[in-house]
Amino acid sequence: MSSISGKETKPEKKIRSYLFIKGIRFRKNVKILPGKPDILLPKYKVVIFFHGCFWHGHSNCKKAARPTTNIEFWNTKIQSNIDRDERVKLELETDGWRIITIWSCEVSNKNSFETTMAKLIDKIYETKPKHKSTHIKQAHKTCTQS
Repeated sequence: MSSISGKETKPEKKIRSYLFIKGIRFRKNVKILPGKPDILLPKYKVVIFFHGCFWHGHSNCKKAARPTTNIEFWNTKIQSNIDRDERVKLELETDGWRIITIWSCEVSNKNSFETTMAKLIDKIYETKPKHKSTHIKQAHKTCTQS
């Protein structure tokens, strides 16, 4: 389990590269926001989380199949991740952020990657905020100081 990386995964890099090519600038792994979003788009007031299907309990996904040994441990662990994700989402929405979640199964092959990226771009451009809030300024300021 120690070899499982929490950030800088190949699919994450691929998504960031796609956004950069499309001219969308972002911050990554912002620590001052709840849940440490994988990608922050202050201009659009959007946070993007890249979730592994297994660890975040993606429903109706074959990659989220739970182990058959130590069942109680895994059910508790994964459910606590799901509960934390919900708390973080609620907190960010309360602060005015739009949340986009990308599941690892959605970017696992070329066809699904292209479809997912097209949907992602549409969601990003859905509604652009008219002015920046204090939280965006604070997040942007902290990111640029790093």
